[in-house]
Amino acid sequence: MMNRNFFLGIDVGSVSTNLVLIDSHTNIIKKIYLRTMGKPIDAIQNGLRDLRKDIEQDITIAGVGTTGSGRSLADTIVGADVVKNEITAHSIASLSVVPDVQTVIEIGGQDPKIIIIRNGIVTDFAMNTVCAAGTGSFLDRQSSRLNISIEEFGNHALKSKNHVRIAGRCAVFAESDMIHKQQMGHRVEDIIWGLCKALVRNYINNVAKGKEIKGPIVFQGGVAANKGIKAAFEEYLKCKVIVPEHYDVMGALGAAILAKEKIERSRRYRSNFYGFDNICTGCYNTSSFECTGCSNLCEVIKIELNGEILARWGDRCGKWKLLNHSGKISNM
Repeated sequence: MMNRNFFLGIDVGSVSTNLVLIDSHTNIIKKIYLRTMGKPIDAIQNGLRDLRKDIEQDITIAGVGTTGSGRSLADTIVGADVVKNEITAHSIASLSVVPDVQTVIEIGGQDPKIIIIRNGIVTDFAMNTVCAAGTGSFLDRQSSRLNISIEEFGNHALKSKNHVRIAGRCAVFAESDMIHKQQMGHRVEDIIWGLCKALVRNYINNVAKGKEIKGPIVFQGGVAANKGIKAAFEEYLKCKVIVPEHYDVMGALGAAILAKEKIERSRRYRSNFYGFDNICTGCYNTSSFECTGCSNLCEVIKIELNGEILARWGDRCGKWKLLNHSGKISNM
């Protein structure tokens, strides 16, 4: 691999942490999908170690973008140049694959989203209503309960010959109804197909409620691997649904593209990236405390690197945000 500029995207979510490395032509050089397992800092360090193993030593990380619910934490750990929310990152990634996309359906481990795009611009979005959250985790649990690998779970739905309606208003009802239908003697593939259709109805009614869904439609996130869910969407929406090749890391891809665009717009800009060695060997510690300085009683998060305070956040007034990313104390 020649010494060229590369751009790194990191998407830290509650279920998975994804990393994508792209070159200056937006080709994906390497992608990594890890379970966050409740330890986002460990996931980031492990992801960077894995990434480092498979690339040459002399590459230059010219820019880093972070997204996901843990994007601020990732920014603190790696030194990001761009920090963007999931809606922006997923939209950018989807537009890079399907330039005329008009609807993005994103269903991962926890936070389902719908993004409405018209003429390349996000015009509307919605995400994560309570009864539509956790679809990926729910499918994982059902595949385990039925002793079917999650990779094969959707394929079983495609074998269905009979319609079985599953109550999909929430996970509790769906699981209870699935067990009831099993006890009644329905075939497993019919029950799984019924579940796929129930989850799609739930998404349409709770996440996409009132949105104008028009094609081309891109379906991304870990659940997009489930062929049964894709087929159920196509049946409900009566149009083709596109699952991109890198459907599982689109947030990280979008973050990498955003970092690349920022660096290319400002050629004198130098990346904040702290470097693989510094991040992977660093000893990070997190803690929290309640500020009693006023009636807000803010919960302040403190991140330490090798015993020194790296960042603090969570305070509404900014009192505890003493440090910037260069490690210098800012004015209070």
